[in-house]
Amino acid sequence: MSVSKPIKRAIHGGVLSRRCMKGRLALLLVLNLLLINCGTVGSAGADEHTSWRSVGIDPSLWVDGPVEEDTPMKETYQGNAVFEIQVSYVPSHGSSREFGTITLELFEQWAPITTANMIENVESGIYDGIFFHRVIENFVAQAGDPTCKRIGVYPVTSPQCGSGGTGTTIPLEHDENLSHVDGAIGMARGQDQDSADSQWYIADTEAHGLDPENRDDGGYATFGIVRDGMTHIRGIANSPTSDDPTGTEDLENPFSSAGRPVYEVTILSVAMIGVSDPDGTLRFVQQDSNEETGFFAWIKDASAVLFTGSFLIGAGVIIGLLFFARIDPPLSLQEPNTGVSLDAVLLDEPVDVKP
Repeated sequence: MSVSKPIKRAIHGGVLSRRCMKGRLALLLVLNLLLINCGTVGSAGADEHTSWRSVGIDPSLWVDGPVEEDTPMKETYQGNAVFEIQVSYVPSHGSSREFGTITLELFEQWAPITTANMIENVESGIYDGIFFHRVIENFVAQAGDPTCKRIGVYPVTSPQCGSGGTGTTIPLEHDENLSHVDGAIGMARGQDQDSADSQWYIADTEAHGLDPENRDDGGYATFGIVRDGMTHIRGIANSPTSDDPTGTEDLENPFSSAGRPVYEVTILSVAMIGVSDPDGTLRFVQQDSNEETGFFAWIKDASAVLFTGSFLIGAGVIIGLLFFARIDPPLSLQEPNTGVSLDAVLLDEPVDVKP
């Protein structure tokens, strides 16, 4: 006796396995559309974060700068990185705590290694929350040590404060256009000329005695200058220190800790904010270009609406596909379906029974 194998078909003649394949294909299409729409919306959100390199800073807004000398450092240059230091300090005994912003320009064209090191440190956030650990009136105010943070009550801090850093050093970098003019920022270092790490200082006055031509140890490297907020540098430089706790120069403190301020001079935050833009290239030209191409400017302004609309359209397509696909559950002999007749299963070929 031989029996040919029957092929089961559904009530309406469709092959059950094909119906399942249609359902799976519809599901794949639905998931694909969802991923495309979600990815589009996500990319729109990412575009909202603009790099600080594309932000032009108007130098005409800088009104509190240092005393100028006739050097190339008095000029601002298109595209140079600009950063801000938010500070908090007490300028003298009996004074209330003051807050301020110090804006500096980095001369990247003359000190590329040193400025890149500074930008990396700023972006890593190591300067946020530290304090100026060494202040010498009419000379410099020094900071940049990530270990110089208050532990409990100031001045309690890490024993490494004043000698700490990131562990990555850079070579001594000089350029004939750079010197220790009033407001210059330079790199602190040890006896080794190439030992500069993360610590820096800002000159409270001209300090050309630190320039390499005036020293026999290689001197110190400057790499930027204060453009605005020099009043706060003066206030920090004049704040009482452990060398002069009473504010009277005639009284020296025998237990001095190398110019540690009596009241904490806190760096609240340091951040890159943009680039110098005296030409108006970023502030004006780019905006004029957008206005000339009005359609694209409108597209940019209406991007949120467009992305939302595309998402809604995609959702409508998904609903349509679901309605068209209509995935039916497979028939089951164990769980009868009242909407179908389980005995309506046909055989493609008759059973051939032989004795």
